[in-house]
Amino acid sequence: MDKRTLFKAAAWVEKAYHDCLLNVPEAEPARRYFQDRGITAESIEKFQLGFAPMEWDWILQRAGGSASRANVLELIGVLGRASEGGNPYQRFRGRGLFPIHDPQGRSVGLGGRLLPGVEINSPAKYYNTQETTLFRKSRLLYALDLAKDSITKSRTALVMEGYTDVIIAHQYGFTNAVAVLGTALGDAHIRALKPFASRIVLMLDGDDAGQKRTNEVLELFVAQQVDLQILTLPDNLDPCDFLIERGAEAFANLLANGTVDALDHAFHSATRGIDLDRDVHAASQALERLIGILAKAPRLRSDNSTENRLREAKFLERLAVLFRIHETDVRRRLTEVRRTKAKGYDAAADSSTDSSASPEPSWRPGDALDTYERELIELLILYPDTWSVARDGFGAVQFTSPVLRSIFETGCRLLDDSVLPDFDRLILEFDDPAVKSLLVDLDEQGRAKGSRMAEPTALMSDLLKAFHGKEVERQRPGQLVALREGNLDNDQQLDMLERIMQQQRSRQGISDPMEG
Repeated sequence: MDKRTLFKAAAWVEKAYHDCLLNVPEAEPARRYFQDRGITAESIEKFQLGFAPMEWDWILQRAGGSASRANVLELIGVLGRASEGGNPYQRFRGRGLFPIHDPQGRSVGLGGRLLPGVEINSPAKYYNTQETTLFRKSRLLYALDLAKDSITKSRTALVMEGYTDVIIAHQYGFTNAVAVLGTALGDAHIRALKPFASRIVLMLDGDDAGQKRTNEVLELFVAQQVDLQILTLPDNLDPCDFLIERGAEAFANLLANGTVDALDHAFHSATRGIDLDRDVHAASQALERLIGILAKAPRLRSDNSTENRLREAKFLERLAVLFRIHETDVRRRLTEVRRTKAKGYDAAADSSTDSSASPEPSWRPGDALDTYERELIELLILYPDTWSVARDGFGAVQFTSPVLRSIFETGCRLLDDSVLPDFDRLILEFDDPAVKSLLVDLDEQGRAKGSRMAEPTALMSDLLKAFHGKEVERQRPGQLVALREGNLDNDQQLDMLERIMQQQRSRQGISDPMEG
């Protein structure tokens, strides 16, 4: 279906939910919630906030109820189905709604929040539109369409973590505020902001959050030609609460005097609680971690422009000053780490990383790729939120293709580091142009199959069964040889036969007799 139709449908949905918030009695919990959060009527209009009633088919009935219109609403993520062929249902029922636009101001998705007093059985306080043709949350920023003029004038973008934070910031005059959509700030976000901003201030809601985000923020800082600064708000306040409690002047003062760049932020996080003069071992470990992150920056490693070489020299000079050692020692260690990484082993990685990881595989276009393995990676790139499910259900050793196995292992490692392994983040992890080209191809093929992959959970389940079936077939010859050669005692033979029978039943979809 053409995008023009989808954009038109998304705009209609936004208006329908906004009118519901303003006029329908059932929307009172949402109106009360927005009021309690300090959101004015002007902001409700400016941001087109809305409400989805509790009826399962409210939006579909408003659209006319036809199957063709239900299909359009499914394609933009407003309707879902519990199972193939099941009745469509309203995904955002009972939630207060924050419409999400692309930089051109076109409606592309929704963010929904659970409301006090509305009984919904959902573990998620916030719920975004799932990935669609229009909506890719790793590439979108909330309110960028409204903020881009102010960002252009000030050359500064304030990046927050919540919709309400942004709305209140705009109310208090900080109209250059935007927010990520439940993901970490990533390279795609930086690329979206760079046409408007030369300085990006990432606002974190306290020390714990800052500690968890240190590595990814520093990687962005060294890989992107942008002034990336961090502002950690005091007393674990978020921007909304800080502005309401302490006012615009205090907030402006923090922006002017309380920010640090990503390298300083990473240094303070890595050395918190360490006496650099006495605890030499801990200080060395902290330095190793930071050098390891610097070594991963692809642009600093491969781009020989004068600007980038000067930028790297400045990083190394600052690290030497911060750790009170000679700059040549820092540069020598960075060179050693890069050479080691080129051989496939990251000596500066965290001790929890598997040191036996294989080097980046050699792969060339035309090399055979297993169909199931390829489809799994396409699915993971299209829906990176499903990566944790795949990690629990698949083992890297089950991959027959070295390059797809490496991509899978890399995604799992990023996930372990609390980094979303989306396309933009994955492609930074590989140096081989052929592998990068493969990732682009996998991304494009996955998006081309978008309608087929509209239910990623069901497709993941099918792929899991296929992988397990392959594993059974791979093990069967060895099992039969062991039985034929008679090298097993009676108990071992019985156990082997039972395993073969269980595997056969599983392949045929037959339950175990003891399960009734």
